Amino acid sequence: MSNNRRPAYLPIAIIAVVIIVIAAAVIMWFKPDNKPMATQQSLSASPTDKSESTLSTALNSEQTEQTASAQNQSAFVTGLERLPRSLRDTQVDGEIIIDENKQLVVTEGLRRLFDYFLSALGEEEEATIYARVESYIRHHTPEPAASQAVAIFGKYVAYLKALPDIEKRYGNLQLQASKSGELDLNAIAQQKQDVANLRQQYFDKTTIEAFFGAEDNYDDYSIEMVRINQNEQMSEAQKQAARQDYVSRLPDGAIKTNIMQQANLNELMARTEQMKAAGASPEALYNMRRELVGAPAAERLAQVDQEDANFDQRFTQYQTQKQRLLNQIADPAEAQIQIDQLEQQLFDDAERKRLSGYAALQETKTQ
Repeated sequence: MSNNRRPAYLPIAIIAVVIIVIAAAVIMWFKPDNKPMATQQSLSASPTDKSESTLSTALNSEQTEQTASAQNQSAFVTGLERLPRSLRDTQVDGEIIIDENKQLVVTEGLRRLFDYFLSALGEEEEATIYARVESYIRHHTPEPAASQAVAIFGKYVAYLKALPDIEKRYGNLQLQASKSGELDLNAIAQQKQDVANLRQQYFDKTTIEAFFGAEDNYDDYSIEMVRINQNEQMSEAQKQAARQDYVSRLPDGAIKTNIMQQANLNELMARTEQMKAAGASPEALYNMRRELVGAPAAERLAQVDQEDANFDQRFTQYQTQKQRLLNQIADPAEAQIQIDQLEQQLFDDAERKRLSGYAALQETKTQ
């Protein structure tokens, strides 16, 4: 499961209203070792995209016992035998880290490891997944860290099963927001508190921070952005200043860096459109971009501008000659043959696939 994932019960609703896309916190991933760990080791992989809410719903629908039967336990050695189709040809996502005393160090990557295997719910029963995860952990992890990780996995499964009760109490916040036009921030705050209380029933503070700390920080940021956006007493300039002030007060780290990068990208897109509409020179565009995203990115964007301009020029030529062919040749089939030849002369294979969509886009701009 990806660390770019956001929990379904809150941020989806927020982002649907604010239209904010935030990159997830950067976490190092390491390739798994096939032998038991000696001191500190990580297991990494490509993500499986399934939300915490989806997992909780799937788990809640399972009728099997949490602890696997002896038959299930004996079916696995490494936990990777006979993987379900969705996990085949993938790497295990996540990490298991221990300290010099072979004690478990809980990280967000441990949650990703759990989510990776839980993403197969529906293909495998809960008991089978539980046995698979336990075998995987014990095969790669010495004691006492192995038993500590298995215990946390059991609590994580129980937590996911309990989540739907909270979600049912608050309903679909995204749907409510789309109907009313605004998000109920009081309801969101209360839901967040209920989820926080639920987490405290299953995890200690260290595990809560490791598993959910990054996404909670993003939620807080998103909520504040909504709060600012919905403040009708503020002008757009005041809102922009408030957003910048909030970001400036965030503690230094990956979250602040990602938010600032996203803000720069948003500003970059807006200013680029404004400057192009005003007829800004390539030099002016380059200087603006260099200020926001640095010289290497500004140079790449300048190259993209040149490629786009070249394509626009050829497209204009194509449209003119195409219309002339249609006017001069009475036979539609013959006209189409020559139009196809014209396309091959002016565009490569990839560009020709863009022509119909690009023509439609240009038409909407002129309306």
